[in-house]
Order: sequence, then C-alpha cells, then structure tokens
Amino acid sequence: MSGMYIICLSGAREKLQFAAMAASVAAVSGTEVDVFVSMNAFPYFIKGHRKEAPNEGAMGKIMAERNVPPFYHIFEQAVELGDARIWACSMAMDVMGVKENGMEDIVAGPMGLTKFLSDAEGAQILTF
Repeated sequence: MSGMYIICLSGAREKLQFAAMAASVAAVSGTEVDVFVSMNAFPYFIKGHRKEAPNEGAMGKIMAERNVPPFYHIFEQAVELGDARIWACSMAMDVMGVKENGMEDIVAGPMGLTKFLSDAEGAQILTF
C-alpha cells in the first residue's frame, strides 16, 4: 500500500503542527494521505472546540510569537488542496459522546483503529 498514514494522538502544538505540515506537503505533492485523530488530538476536530493547542516546549512558544500558520489551518489546506483525508477515531467519538455531525467539516468520517491499520498495512505510519 502506498501513501502516507499519520496517527495524531498528542494535543501538543508542536506535534500537531508537524503532523499537519507533513500531511500538507505530501498531499499537495500528489501523495494520498490518511490522518487518524484520537486521544488528546481528537478534541481539536470537534465543532466548536478551540483550535489553539498548548505549547509543549520552546518551539511552540516561538511559533506563536512568529505567527506561524496554525496546525488546523494547515490540515484544512491538506484536505482542500491535496488528497488528504482526516478520520476521527470511532472509539474516541463514543467515549466523548460525539456524533458524526459533531465533527468539523474537514473530517471525512469515523474510522476504527483496526480499519485504519488494515488500510495502512505495508506502508509507513507516522505517529505524533
């Protein structure tokens, strides 16, 4: 299986930022990208949830000071300008009581981890 598979688990700005940049660059370069959001990354993809993640370290602070485009905007660009799909962890949806219509529009839909890993079989998986 070709393409890029990214799992976002962290709610830290730096990790979400790098995941978004990797997804965006790959997607606009013609690579199919599938992003699976779960755990602490999941809430940022719920409608109405804030999109500012806390800094994990000095780089996050510097990115904020230099007005680096926010990770969520970069994920939006990956979906709009390239071949990227963002999947919401179905377990996280259940745990948090979020229905599919409660997810942001850039989310392609719910997906279970088993299906995501099956789709990614033989491909490289990046985890943030």
